[in-house]
Amino acid sequence: MNVPYFEFQNAVKLLCGELSLERIAIELEHLGASRPLVLSDAVLAKIGTMAQVTDAMQAEGVSPAACFTDIPVDSSLAVVNKIAAYYREQNCDSIVAVGGGSVIDTAKGVRLVLSQDTDDILAISGVENLVRGKHIPFIVVPTTAGTGSECTGVAVIRNDANDVKMEFLSPFVEPDVAVIDPRMTLGLPAKATASTGMDALVHAIEACTCQQANPLSTAYGTAAIRMIAANVEEATRNGSNKQARFEMALASTMAGIAFSNSMVGAVHAIGHALGGVCHVPHAVAMTILLPHVMRYNLSHCADSYAALLPWLAGMDVALNTPTEKRAEAAIAFIEALGKRLNEVCELPLTLKDAGVDSAAFAKVAEFAVNDGALIVNPRAASEEQVMEILNAAY
Repeated sequence: MNVPYFEFQNAVKLLCGELSLERIAIELEHLGASRPLVLSDAVLAKIGTMAQVTDAMQAEGVSPAACFTDIPVDSSLAVVNKIAAYYREQNCDSIVAVGGGSVIDTAKGVRLVLSQDTDDILAISGVENLVRGKHIPFIVVPTTAGTGSECTGVAVIRNDANDVKMEFLSPFVEPDVAVIDPRMTLGLPAKATASTGMDALVHAIEACTCQQANPLSTAYGTAAIRMIAANVEEATRNGSNKQARFEMALASTMAGIAFSNSMVGAVHAIGHALGGVCHVPHAVAMTILLPHVMRYNLSHCADSYAALLPWLAGMDVALNTPTEKRAEAAIAFIEALGKRLNEVCELPLTLKDAGVDSAAFAKVAEFAVNDGALIVNPRAASEEQVMEILNAAY
């Protein structure tokens, strides 16, 4: 019997639950840092979310050396380079990122630029081609429960020059510490709660079913699926439910650990292209594409999808569903979940609803087939087949 080879890494220290924010100062001290650059976006700065973090730090004796909040929703290579220069100008010695996927991925890019002693992130582009470089202490505080970026070895950053979202893969982009505090997602609007929750679900499902899935990634992924299926509706309907918020935040982190160690698939490949070409928010693209890609993959991974049904719908439902119908039932569950979330918060379920012009499909397909995530999808896809998926999702 051949035993398949795989690798698994999860080096991020997790601070989870109440009063996690208040531990940031001591973690910075343990990392030998005292002049952090706090990164966030304008919305989080305006509504006071960033201040919750900086106030907690200051209460424990650490004040930011500087703050940068001009990070756009769809961040870019130019923004990364600008922040790295600002970090050096302000004589900072560490990074604290407060935000969703764009903020965290931007911070990862900044850390790469600084650790590799360069001025331009494009100069170090590639896949797992870097040595560790200089250690830049790095703490992240996610404010959404979806990206899982706080525990992944990948940063996705937009290249404005060619409308492509670039992936920077390296274990050295992983933060030192991630803070999973339910207070950070209590103010997240219903639609953002639903879409980011579905994003986490995609991470978990693709991690469990892609060609590089392994026993450890599947353990994290299936646990995340169970928690998301049980809590995403409640978190969307009742945003003040701190337990549901915490469960979603933990599930997002576990899904991030899962896909960081096995990769994703066609949902992400096409979603990255939709984001780059049509500026569709990543989580919205994931929500729309998931059931259509699963149907496309069904002929190649029916057993894998069938195995997900107990985690999605519960063991009783799985046992009462004929074995040969469980894969289809898993897809149907996801479709029904999307419809229920749509009823609560008008979550877009089609590309037309998301404002996509079908005239862009050819360019989206061209970019998608060249996305690295497609390599490990259970079923290969040509530009024509990606077009079919896009049309089905329209």
